[in-house]
Amino acid sequence: MNFILMADIINSRDKNQQLLIKDFKEVVDNINEEMGEKVLSPLTITLGDEFQGILRDLPSALNTIINIEENILKSKKSFQLRYVLVEGKIETKINTQIAYEMLGPGLTEARQCLAEMKESNLKFITRLRDKKKQNAINDTFIVLQGLTDDWNLLKDSTLIDAFLVYKDYKLVAKELDKDRSLMWKRKKSLKLDEYIALKEVINYLGEVKD
Repeated sequence: MNFILMADIINSRDKNQQLLIKDFKEVVDNINEEMGEKVLSPLTITLGDEFQGILRDLPSALNTIINIEENILKSKKSFQLRYVLVEGKIETKINTQIAYEMLGPGLTEARQCLAEMKESNLKFITRLRDKKKQNAINDTFIVLQGLTDDWNLLKDSTLIDAFLVYKDYKLVAKELDKDRSLMWKRKKSLKLDEYIALKEVINYLGEVKD
């Protein structure tokens, strides 16, 4: 079984197409470089607003999703993605250079699931053999999305990124030359502790053996 990750840009038609493609490619390239050997077949833009790739294992796949989200945040990109992660079979040889020319029911299921997601508000869905683990991960992602959907990324991306790097509000205040009390309040209002805790839960669920 392989871990197939697909994603597409939400409401891509409403955006500047040239800038969107440039920003999307930049994020995908950054993640491929960052994840390195954890990627069996590199994230590859198959259509203008969609990518697919094959990850080494479940922890790598979940970590890739989180890293993409935080890369978009850090680089202040103006798009959002919806993701589907499928544990499924690829019948052809895995292309380690580019995610093309591969076939199998896992890829078919992932593409169908991504299309179905357009009828919902969900941004993250996993389809795993272990249904209890699948449901736990999906539920955790629902809570994670509930937190991040409330963030004003145009206004707060620099602040959120600083908290993800430095954690301590006092260090963030020093780094951004802001008032400590204000930074403490912003950390609470943005629910950064909750976000970090949910990331740890997702990583834990990915590592727990079936």
